[in-house]
Amino acid sequence: MKLSLGPLQYFWPRERTLAFYREAARWPVDVIYLGETVCSKRRELSTRDWIELAAELAQGGKQVVLSSLALIEAESELGVLKRLVAEGGGWIEANDLSAVQLCRERGVPFVAGPTLNVYNHQALRLLMDDGLRRWVPGVEQGHVLIRELREAMLADGGTLPELEVIAFGRLPLSFSARCFTARALDVPKDQCGFRCIDYPDGLPLATREGKPFLRINGIQIQGEEITDLGPELPMLRELGVDVLRLYPQAEGMAEVVAHFHLARRSPQPPPRIGARNGYWFGEPGMRAAG
Repeated sequence: MKLSLGPLQYFWPRERTLAFYREAARWPVDVIYLGETVCSKRRELSTRDWIELAAELAQGGKQVVLSSLALIEAESELGVLKRLVAEGGGWIEANDLSAVQLCRERGVPFVAGPTLNVYNHQALRLLMDDGLRRWVPGVEQGHVLIRELREAMLADGGTLPELEVIAFGRLPLSFSARCFTARALDVPKDQCGFRCIDYPDGLPLATREGKPFLRINGIQIQGEEITDLGPELPMLRELGVDVLRLYPQAEGMAEVVAHFHLARRSPQPPPRIGARNGYWFGEPGMRAAG
């Protein structure tokens, strides 16, 4: 079972981002996803910077995958995607069907990201014909749905691609053309001043009763809880999961990686260091499931 470092969901200063990946190069992760998946206005690192960083990490023995935006709205954003596919030199995480089309046209292998919305084995098979090599189910797709999809694929004479599951991090719940951070701070989206950079783990949003509820992250909404599927490792192995995705957080990621690295080599499941993921059990996402 491999470990992956998912794409950075937050907007960090350039030097902080580069320092993070310099440290990550020494961590026992097998796959590193790079690139901007949330907002094209986040340009502390340019497209060229991401491609060069990918080459540097690949030289160190990591599999590097360049991730696409989840919501493409402008011709300029499509242009960046075309450049990633043409010049990236490796796999692409397709978070939008535009990326699937470009990868198919150029024969570039791709990962189906969690925002691609794959819910049945026929759709998965079509994507495999287009060059899909790995599938990351959506955040609400629990073990029952994944098992049913696997069984349907086997019954149809096929096999699943590599299966990657989000094992740690705040779950990306939704995306919108509206910038929630700009709205919360009462500034226009087109004149936001890149305020996301002030919130390295997202902007907390509470209920009217003051209970932590969500994280606002530009055009993305996340769950408040940092979910953790570590104790479910026996179930993940039995399900045939190949890769555990760990989403970067502002603090403590070296310890998180070390925790999962030890866990994947142990016959015993690790203690939980985050919150239970209700979605995994077919429950509401924020409900602790037993």
